[in-house]
Amino acid sequence: MKPDISFVEIGTSSAGDTSRFLEQLPGWPFHPMGPGGESWFQTPTMKVGMHGNDPTPGFLVFFGVPDLEKAMADVVNLGGSIHAPTEEPGFGLFGMCVDPSGLKFGLHQAPAVG
Repeated sequence: MKPDISFVEIGTSSAGDTSRFLEQLPGWPFHPMGPGGESWFQTPTMKVGMHGNDPTPGFLVFFGVPDLEKAMADVVNLGGSIHAPTEEPGFGLFGMCVDPSGLKFGLHQAPAVG
C-alpha cells in the first residue's frame, strides 16, 4: 500500500487572520481548539490542523501510514531523521520527519476506529 496525504498542518503567524481567510476562500468550517489559536478545518476529504505564532508560516504535509513506528524506522533507514511521535486525541499519532536534503514532512497514523 502506498501512503496518501492524510493530514495537513498550517503554521501561520496569525491564527485569527488565517482562519477568517480560509473560512471564506475554500469555505472550510473552523473548529477552535483552545486559547492558543490552534484549530482545525474539515475539508471534503481530510482534517487540516492550524496553529498560530509560527515564525515560518506554511503548509506541512503528513502521509498516512498504517504503522507509524515502522514508517519512522524506514525514514531513518533511508537517511532521514525523525522526532519523537506525538498523539493528538481524536486525530491520531504524528511523527515529524526530515529527508536527507532537509525537506520537512510528517507521518500520520489515524486513530483506531471502533
